[in-house]
Amino acid sequence: MAGRTTNNTSHKFPCNTQESLKIIIVGGSLGGLCTALALKSLPANHSITILERNPTPLLHNQGAGIVAGGDTLTFFKRYDRCNRKLAVSSQRRQYLNRNGEIVHKEDMVQNMTSWDLAYYILRANVDGVKSEYCDVPKPDGSEGRVRHLHGHKVTGIQDKGELAVVTYTTTEGEDGSMEADLVVGADGPSSTIRSIFEPSAQRTYAGYVALRGTVPEHNVSTSTLETFSERFTFFHTHGIQILAYLIPGENGTLEPGKRFINFVYYTNFPSPSLVDPSPDLAELMTDSEGVRHRITMPPGKTDPKAWEKQREIARQKLPPQFAEIVRATKKPFVQAVTDVISATNEFMGGKVLLIGDALAGFRPHTVASTSQAAFDAMILADMMEGKVSREEWKKQTMAYARTIQKRGVDMGERSQHQDLPLAEHIKDRNLASKPREDEVWPEWAIKDID
Repeated sequence: MAGRTTNNTSHKFPCNTQESLKIIIVGGSLGGLCTALALKSLPANHSITILERNPTPLLHNQGAGIVAGGDTLTFFKRYDRCNRKLAVSSQRRQYLNRNGEIVHKEDMVQNMTSWDLAYYILRANVDGVKSEYCDVPKPDGSEGRVRHLHGHKVTGIQDKGELAVVTYTTTEGEDGSMEADLVVGADGPSSTIRSIFEPSAQRTYAGYVALRGTVPEHNVSTSTLETFSERFTFFHTHGIQILAYLIPGENGTLEPGKRFINFVYYTNFPSPSLVDPSPDLAELMTDSEGVRHRITMPPGKTDPKAWEKQREIARQKLPPQFAEIVRATKKPFVQAVTDVISATNEFMGGKVLLIGDALAGFRPHTVASTSQAAFDAMILADMMEGKVSREEWKKQTMAYARTIQKRGVDMGERSQHQDLPLAEHIKDRNLASKPREDEVWPEWAIKDID
């Protein structure tokens, strides 16, 4: 890896600048795209380059649903110019028992979208990618410039006084480098940028996985569709949680009858680590071609024999409505649940920043990963425009990362490894839905933030 220098206080943090900066964003998924769009919209007309390691121009549809929290909705309202609806609304939360009977319900409006719809809306706004998901907005001539370079894997960062030098290698094996006034690490929970500056902050396995999938709503029975239509539905038992809700369908359609039911099914797989997995975890994470995956099994790659075991467990242990959608999914995927957080989000005197999952990888129970990326992007733009002080930016981003990361750990450990009464599960879930604006950061979360 290239050399690096931290805490270079000679560099002026990019705050309230009217100067056009050269900005490199590492990572082209939702966090990187949110950052690019927010910074592109600033009046300083910054020159922005996204470096994405994936060898293809577009990231593949991850088949995942997203709970669109307040910051996510605020971000799209502020920056999106595609003029289409983002989400399906859920009007109620409810909990089932093993027989599929509703044992608790409460009115609560939440909004659900899909990873692919959010991705294509962002690409349309950021760099004009055409798709069936939305129309590309017309350029207004006042925005910054963004170029998206796929097949560029970052290998290091060097400190060059007022600039940072990012080195990379391409899919074709060519090495190169770029200079930037500001580098934003938005490269996810396995962040290369974080590993350069905080090598001790490694992802650790939490002892369970999330089995995920979608089913077209017209492919399920009437009673099952009724359970999940405009309902955010949960079931808990020892070592198992599952939840489901409606999300946009193919090409982001919101038309009733063409949407998807999305489920997230947490189940324990004890293992010493992801590097040295237990036999059961190794079997689950080995795809149909015999390739072992460490953290994520992509959609459609799961070995049919391994998935058949999970289908049978679902039939035996889940309420019938949940068992039906798990057993009906055609392209399941698996995510090992992990924990990671960086001690800080700025390096090289402020020339290098971390946002979103690269700063703190939240457990999915918090339903906050996309909201964190959206919030980090918005407040970074506000700070660079002078609307928020550097001190307030640092306090808000770090306190949010620390508080929600710990909350996710606490929720996961309680729900997966303890036998809790239903009231405790409800309490945890309601806490996870608390708007960021209503949070009072605990003292430990704002300690040592300079």
